[in-house]
Amino acid sequence: MSSLAIAANNLHKSYGDKVVLDGVDLTVPEGTIFSLLGPNGAGKTTAVKILSTLTSPGTGTGAVRIGGHDLATDPQKVRASIGVTGQFSAVDNLITGEENMLLMADLHHLTKREGRRTAANLLARFDLTDAAKKPASTYSGGMKRRLDLAMTLVGNPSIIFLDEPTTGLDPRSRHNMWQIIRELVTDGATVFLTTQYLEEADQLADRIAVLNHGRIAAEGTAGELKRLIPGGHIRLRFTDPIAYRSAGLALRDATGDDDALALQIPSGGSQRELRSVLDRLDSAGIEADELTVHTPDLDDVFFALTGDAHATDARTTNAHATNAHATVPAQAKEAVR
Repeated sequence: MSSLAIAANNLHKSYGDKVVLDGVDLTVPEGTIFSLLGPNGAGKTTAVKILSTLTSPGTGTGAVRIGGHDLATDPQKVRASIGVTGQFSAVDNLITGEENMLLMADLHHLTKREGRRTAANLLARFDLTDAAKKPASTYSGGMKRRLDLAMTLVGNPSIIFLDEPTTGLDPRSRHNMWQIIRELVTDGATVFLTTQYLEEADQLADRIAVLNHGRIAAEGTAGELKRLIPGGHIRLRFTDPIAYRSAGLALRDATGDDDALALQIPSGGSQRELRSVLDRLDSAGIEADELTVHTPDLDDVFFALTGDAHATDARTTNAHATNAHATVPAQAKEAVR
C-alpha cells in the first residue's frame, strides 16, 4: 500500500465568527491525484493554504503530516517538499518567461548554471521555448498557466498543490493542462487539486472529496460517489403507440409517459441490466426506436451534497462537462450483447 503524501486530522479554521473548516480529515496516498470539490466559500482554498504552510491551522486541529514531515514542528521541511500553484498567477508580466523561471531558480538557491539548465528544461517541457524571451504580458491565458506551473516545478517538489489551475482557460487549454497533470503523476509526483469543474475531477482524480460548509460531505472514487445518488434509468421511446403499449406490458417495472410514448426503467447503468431489458423486448417481438441510458454523474452528486443554493454557480462553472446521457439507436442493441 502506498505511503501517505498528506495526512491531515481534524482541520479547523475560523475567521472571527465564520467557521471555514470544521473538522476536516484528509488522506492522500503518494503518486495519486486527489481532488477537493466544493462550491465557492466551501473552504477549499483555506485547506490548501493550511496544508502548504501559507496560513496557520485553527485551534483544535490534530496532527498534520505533509511528505512525512510534521506541519507544526517542521514547516521548513514541508515547504521544501511541496509546490503551489494558486488561483491567481504568480507570473510577473513585466519580465520574460525565462526571467520568471530564473527568478524562481534564485529563490530555490540553485547555481546560475543549474538555474539556466532547469529553466530551459521546464520551458521546453511546457512548450514555451519559443516564447521564453518574450514578456509574459504577451502570453495567452493558457501559456501563463503553463508558465505558472513550470515555475512551481523549479524546486522539483514531490507534492504539488493546484488550486483551481484551469479557471478561465478555454477547453483546449484546459485539456492540455490535464495532460500535464497526468504526466506529473506518471513521473512520481502527488497532486492535490481543488476545482469547481466537475468534469476535471472526474477525468483526473483517483479520489474525490466534496467539501460543503467546512465539512467533508462525501469522499471516494468518482464511481463510488456516483453510486451514492439514485436516479439512474433506461429510457425507451417509441413512435408506434401499439409497440409502446406492448412494451409497457413486457416491462412491468417501467414508468410510462403516454404523451411522449416513452418508458423509463430504473437502472444502475450496468451492461447486464441493459441486456435484460433488450432480451425482454426481444421475447415480446418489440423494438424501441430510441434507447437512452442515464447514470448519475458528478453534477448529480455535487447538487445532491451541496444543495440547490449552489446549483446555479456549479452549472455555470461546469458548462463544458460531459453529458451523462448516451443515446443509442435501437439497431445497435446487438453490440450490447
